[in-house]
Amino acid sequence: MTVAFVFPGQGSQAVGMGKGLAEAFVPARRVFEEVDAALGEGLSRIIWSGPAETLTLTENAQPALMAVSLAALRVLETEAGLDLGRDAAYVAGHSLGEYSALAAARALTITDAARLLRTRGRAMQMAVPVGVGAMAALVGVELDTARTIAAEAQGAGVCAAANDNGGGQVVLSGEKSAVERAIEIAKTHGVKRAMMLPVSAPFHCALMRPAAQAMAEALAQVNVKPPCVPLVANVLARPVSDPGVIVRSLVEQVTGTVRWRESVLFMVRAGVTKFYEIGAGKVLTGLIKRIAAAAHASWIGTPDDIARFKAARG
Repeated sequence: MTVAFVFPGQGSQAVGMGKGLAEAFVPARRVFEEVDAALGEGLSRIIWSGPAETLTLTENAQPALMAVSLAALRVLETEAGLDLGRDAAYVAGHSLGEYSALAAARALTITDAARLLRTRGRAMQMAVPVGVGAMAALVGVELDTARTIAAEAQGAGVCAAANDNGGGQVVLSGEKSAVERAIEIAKTHGVKRAMMLPVSAPFHCALMRPAAQAMAEALAQVNVKPPCVPLVANVLARPVSDPGVIVRSLVEQVTGTVRWRESVLFMVRAGVTKFYEIGAGKVLTGLIKRIAAAAHASWIGTPDDIARFKAARG
């Protein structure tokens, strides 16, 4: 069985996530302590106790989700004998999840990943004034059609395909007027459903260029190492291991399309039959099941999940 480990993106956060891991396992607790130290504040208190609106702030949600993913992964390593370099063919992450994947594969330290994600979250939030940008989900549409819709809407402003999530779901991003126009245009293309998303900024489109510049500067100060297992990059939908290519893809990802459907299909065609989603929520597990029905996908985020994984390994 060929295995890939995948890491969730923003939207999977929930107050209390990872608390059970930290209470049950010292390695998990140490991850949260390392993230708190890296940021100079008690982010773990917000993760476990809220309030939800504070956790949901982009600058908090991004490092918080990474912390939960890495806490779960460290427990898998210490309790279940997981060795990514030996046991996995690929790692991948959805948007911010790429940073979690790179920390899991030892290309980034947890400290660097936390600081980069704090910078990324703030830069993405500040790139566009609140209310100027928007995102919308199109359901029952393929990427080519979504791109056609976005192109037709660009008379009203910037509009682009931000996330190709698979299962007929594509997310558009851009100026609010253009995204609203795209929702109207979608009806003429037979799209089943089109709805605005409750997000605070238009991620993964050209409006994020200031954030991309901020990340280029931040990443230039960090030592990115070759990962112990190849990363299937969002913007390339193929594996990369060269640190220079990884850095460029992370910068491009801020304004580029998250090619999640293509990334999963690449891994399946390369022989992956088992996907483990590590961290908070089960969003990627659901998407993978819709993209590649024959592949097995499951989620690991609680002590019970750790125990099941350990038992399955014998």
